[in-house]
Amino acid sequence: MSSKYTTVRLIIEGEHFEILVNPEAALNFKLGKNVEPSQVIVVDQVFSDANKGLRVSSEKLKKYFNTDDQSKAALEILKRGELQLTQEQRRRLIEEKKKAIISIISKNYVDPKTTLPHPPLRIEQAMAEAKVSIDPFIDPTEQTKTIVEKLRPILPLKSEKVKLSVRVSAQYAGQTIGVLKSFGDIISQQYSQDGSMNAVVEIPAGSQPSLLEKLASVTKGAAQATVVK
Repeated sequence: MSSKYTTVRLIIEGEHFEILVNPEAALNFKLGKNVEPSQVIVVDQVFSDANKGLRVSSEKLKKYFNTDDQSKAALEILKRGELQLTQEQRRRLIEEKKKAIISIISKNYVDPKTTLPHPPLRIEQAMAEAKVSIDPFIDPTEQTKTIVEKLRPILPLKSEKVKLSVRVSAQYAGQTIGVLKSFGDIISQQYSQDGSMNAVVEIPAGSQPSLLEKLASVTKGAAQATVVK
């Protein structure tokens, strides 16, 4: 098999089925991007072992895919099978997922002693110490729940919410609402006669520094934010 290609594999009742695919196009297809199967599948041929060039018989295709059409069977394998990532793809995807998971933990959990978020580097070090395994295909948010439990013996983590009362003048109200919605849940929203807005938003405690920084940016430092008990 050419090093330019990789495979998508599907096992049915112990029988192995493989197709040759273009690595990047196949990855994009598996990630749900709009990619035509013709850009993914290298050749409309189903193998039991692509490396050895062992092809699957028409009879076996008929038995397991209800068709002896190689292209139809190949498309089914592409949809249902497991993509064999290249080493570079796996490294890149795991690194992307790791960064996303660290960001989620930093924003949603705090050190119970200081009530401040842990620095990203400390979280990364704890993940390495805990020998955390990251799945390149599973959503970061879903993986975070399990990873947090593995980190707790090493890194004290507490999920905590905080309510902020935010007041801005009329000219920044629209932008501010957009920012608040992106960080958490808006509990209340009121407007004064001069058009100024006061809103109460509930956010993960770890997100507070980032939210304040973003508000300062969009309002040129004019936003007033206080913690609501």
